[in-house]
Amino acid sequence: MIGLEIKDLHVQVEDVEILHGINLIVPAGEVHAIMGPNGTGKSTLAYTLMGHPKYQVTSGEVLLDGRSILALSPEARSHAGLFLAFQYPVAIPGVTVANFLRTAINAHRKAVDPNYHGIPIPEFRKIMLEKMKLLEMDQKMGGRYLNDGFSGGEKKRVEILQMAMLEPTMAVLDETDSGLDIDALRIVSEGINTLKSNRLGILVITHYQRMLNYLKPDIVHVMVDGKIVESGGPELALQLEEEGYRGVKA
Repeated sequence: MIGLEIKDLHVQVEDVEILHGINLIVPAGEVHAIMGPNGTGKSTLAYTLMGHPKYQVTSGEVLLDGRSILALSPEARSHAGLFLAFQYPVAIPGVTVANFLRTAINAHRKAVDPNYHGIPIPEFRKIMLEKMKLLEMDQKMGGRYLNDGFSGGEKKRVEILQMAMLEPTMAVLDETDSGLDIDALRIVSEGINTLKSNRLGILVITHYQRMLNYLKPDIVHVMVDGKIVESGGPELALQLEEEGYRGVKA
């Protein structure tokens, strides 16, 4: 299968099970959203998919484009085409956005071709400026230290800039809308929409309908107590916005 497939995934943190058998399929070319109350395991799923060592998979399977990825390191999962946009991006003082992105691109390309010697600076700069224009970013951002002193909106735009530069096949967006004002939300969402293609699957984790107004998901899933308890079309998100989760049972 081309896309992401999660089969009966059980995950624990410090001997406490958080995910109790997640089953989910996100085909390439589709946008799926996961909504649910706080503390229900949404971010746990995101970090587990990317291979965070804190989250221990006790059973189940995760396939990316038909290949099992659970034995892979986070770096290898990234090289395989998985991307995670963090809810709280980390600042790295001393490392510019441009240097970070160029290093990441070189690592991805070298994973495919061990003899690769690095993207030429003029080619890299051309691509980066094109993507920054797409996200309505000031070109000077490339020379700033990664997320150091950035506003919430700037951090999230840089996350999507990374996604645009790395061209993954599956993107997991962990509450990318948190901390964004209306204008920043629109710009980030429009940037994501521009990156949508038949080869890219997107899994959006969010609390609110407002981002989905822009992204227009194909399927909305509801997670409660570490399980997917309901799935439906975009109208399900509207229902949750109006009624909350009180009518949803685990």
